[in-house]
Amino acid sequence: MAKDMTLLWGSGSPPCWRVMIALEEKNLQGYNQKLLSFEKMEHKSKEVMDMNPRGQLPAFKHGNLTLNESYAACLYLESQFKSQGNKLIPDCPTEQATMYQRMFEGLALMQKLADVIYYNWKVPEGERHDSALKRNTEVLAAEVKLWEGYLQKTPGGFLSGKNFSLADVIVYPVIAYLFRFGLCEERYSKLAAYYQSLKDRPSIKATWPPTWKESPGQEALKDL
Repeated sequence: MAKDMTLLWGSGSPPCWRVMIALEEKNLQGYNQKLLSFEKMEHKSKEVMDMNPRGQLPAFKHGNLTLNESYAACLYLESQFKSQGNKLIPDCPTEQATMYQRMFEGLALMQKLADVIYYNWKVPEGERHDSALKRNTEVLAAEVKLWEGYLQKTPGGFLSGKNFSLADVIVYPVIAYLFRFGLCEERYSKLAAYYQSLKDRPSIKATWPPTWKESPGQEALKDL
């Protein structure tokens, strides 16, 4: 079943990782995959551009269908393979509503994270201002505190309640990225507990970014 699926991906990319987690959760191992290097600009290769004209990863195909947005791919996989693997959309209306809310709030968390850790890369040297980076860092800190509060109030240990759901598939890679870049586990104990508790979940362990295993993390967020 997975043999007619193809995934082009990059190590450490939250969008790529979440699609891989979803594939594992739905027992869709054995798909065609290719690890590409962002550093070598392989995401701009003809192979990728033919699947994703934006020149971004992931690039995912199922048969003749192409889904290059990671949220779309995860929702599609759950919809098409409902009865296979683990159920990722809860039946409980409260949990389901929370799941969708957290999923799409994950976009804001990722954007605010990127605004800080990629500031020097995205903004030309002559246009950089310490005040802008400071403001972005303060905005990210407020966002992270919001998520710390969510986990404090949510029973069950997962983002939407007592069940692992698409919210976790979507947002866990972003939270892992925060800690990869040095977020203090003592300062954000609820997020840290969530991060640590899911590290050994089979779908996450099996898809852990290979480059993270080979190199230490960074400290850009240690003072956040």
